[in-house]
Amino acid sequence: MSWWDMLVPLLAAAVQSGTPILYATLGEIFTERSGVLNLGVEGMMIVGAFAAFLTAKWTGSPVLGFLAGGCFGAALGAVHGLVCIGFNGNQVVSGLALTILGIGLADYMGTPFIGQSAPGFDPVPFPVLSDIPGAGVVLFHHDLLVYFSYGIPVVMWFFFRYTRWGLRLRSVGEYPHAAAAAGLNVSRFRWAGVLVGGFLSGLGGAYLSLAYTHLWTSGLTAGRGWIAVALVIFAFWHPGRAVVGAYFFGGVMAFQFRLQATGTHIPSSLLLMLPYALTILVLVFSSWRGRDQRAPAQLGVNVEPSE
Repeated sequence: MSWWDMLVPLLAAAVQSGTPILYATLGEIFTERSGVLNLGVEGMMIVGAFAAFLTAKWTGSPVLGFLAGGCFGAALGAVHGLVCIGFNGNQVVSGLALTILGIGLADYMGTPFIGQSAPGFDPVPFPVLSDIPGAGVVLFHHDLLVYFSYGIPVVMWFFFRYTRWGLRLRSVGEYPHAAAAAGLNVSRFRWAGVLVGGFLSGLGGAYLSLAYTHLWTSGLTAGRGWIAVALVIFAFWHPGRAVVGAYFFGGVMAFQFRLQATGTHIPSSLLLMLPYALTILVLVFSSWRGRDQRAPAQLGVNVEPSE
């Protein structure tokens, strides 16, 4: 087998494995652009995964399951919004509590369903494009949710750069008092950031249970939400760079799974640690390279609810 025959399947696996991370990273970028820091991505993802699984299992519709996953992620995000936007609570503490709540809730309610399967999304080759040598297998031999994820970064880039609502949301994250003086309702825009971000994070979780595994198991997200939070910094809050980061980490995760399958003598615990050790290195590198790439100026800073 040539190196090309080994590389193409690995890159295709990187796209599939990186898709849930991409959804969550884009959701966190949207939230942080509004000035709200949400460390509850892991909790929103796993609640979205369980809600998607249960809805698809009960209704037989993976589409409804996918939407339910996003809605339940947004609902959990609304709890964060209530604490931080409504009551000016500490955003870091609220986000951490949200993760604990989401993981505990999904584990408690999901225990009777461990190992059970649900209708999901299967790979559907994209017409014409799937026949492109190399790139067709890597990018266009996936399920519909992967194809859907291709368009979201483009839409977000256009939204933040060229639309009135996007520019206003960015201004709320950078200069909330100036935005309020200009007549903008800061709380309303921050609520939009939290809810949309929670919805996208929930979609990332839904992908895991409906397309990546087609079943429910405890700890399904396996730290992907924390990787997404780190990737926001790696991407410097730009949707396009988030794509590169998500697929890179997806490739690392796929690579360590393949190493385990080949029976390598490297301890499995070290292989499982690889993506998260790399996350730390990426954060160090981003901090060094990102001196001129700062976060939204008022990220994590509360404003008065009346603003």
